[in-house]
Amino acid sequence: MKVAIAAGGTAGHINPALALAEELRERGHEVVFFGQTRRLEATLVPEAGFELVPIEVSGFDRSRPWTLFTALRQISKAVKALDAHFSEHGAPDVAIGFGAYVELPLLRWCDKHGVPYLLHEQNSVAGLANKTSAKDAAAVCIAFPQAERAFAGKAGKIVVTGNPVRTSVIAASRGESRAALGIADDEVLLLVFGGSLGARHINQAVCALKDELLARPKLRIVHSTGKDEYESVIEALALTDEEAARWQVNPYIDDMGTALAAADCVLSRAGASSVAEIAARSLPALLIPYPFATEDHQTTNAHLLVDAGAAEMLGDAGLDTPEFAELLFSLTDNASKRAIMRDAAASLGAANAAQALADQVEAAAGGR
Repeated sequence: MKVAIAAGGTAGHINPALALAEELRERGHEVVFFGQTRRLEATLVPEAGFELVPIEVSGFDRSRPWTLFTALRQISKAVKALDAHFSEHGAPDVAIGFGAYVELPLLRWCDKHGVPYLLHEQNSVAGLANKTSAKDAAAVCIAFPQAERAFAGKAGKIVVTGNPVRTSVIAASRGESRAALGIADDEVLLLVFGGSLGARHINQAVCALKDELLARPKLRIVHSTGKDEYESVIEALALTDEEAARWQVNPYIDDMGTALAAADCVLSRAGASSVAEIAARSLPALLIPYPFATEDHQTTNAHLLVDAGAAEMLGDAGLDTPEFAELLFSLTDNASKRAIMRDAAASLGAANAAQALADQVEAAAGGR
């Protein structure tokens, strides 16, 4: 069958969509993406070997009500463009939106032409685009049970699938990944990252522990700072050549599959995709939720792992207290604790989310 996917804006929307697309392609289905040429999907989607059909939309800023008129006009124009595209190339059998505004034209076109569509909500707090589109969806697939409250009256349509994780993350070999990074079998690798944009407060807190971290001779660190933070972290650490051999600093990790497969433990924010990847690799983690996330949804995200015993959580303000060092070093220094947390993470079955979501897509198309 032919599946249309609308996802865009951030890696948190796009990577789960790509994970689903890879699973659907493996099952023999054709997948076409719809997104914006000036956003991240314009790079990530073609790199993964999928076609991207351009859609131009703009979001609605609730603090500036007048932007609604521009957004609605662009959506209407995009729906007409989809009419022309599908007239020439054929309509999809089913569509799925991943929550960004770019999904609205596609899902409206599908609703108008009797094509079933689904939604996937990556976060524990649902976004406006998905809440707007839920009424006529064949299924509303959610990553976190807490998201259900945003879809009142849709109980029969809601399915908890989890967040799909790309094959490159799940299938990466630990041995090959550690060899690629030069990590010995008896060394402990701490992976530090704050999402695709980095996390200044985490960077500062880790830099402040430089001497204590490097005092552990078997500890290695791979540190993704975020593009804007890279220079300031390099300056703050002031690593010697010997120290730099043990502390790898990058503005961004292109191959997250290798980094996660090689890691023994993680220090991270609690974005939905980060939590999904950590869970899929069964990695012990210390999570620091971003304190300004909408409705504090990163704290809710983190509870998926924390409540299962697979992670510990510390509020952002705690980065400036002795508790941060205590929690971090209990993770890096205690192999038995990490083993217990790994088993707890494995019990969540997070690596199967792409298959579960693909099943829902096939079911929706089959019920047409």
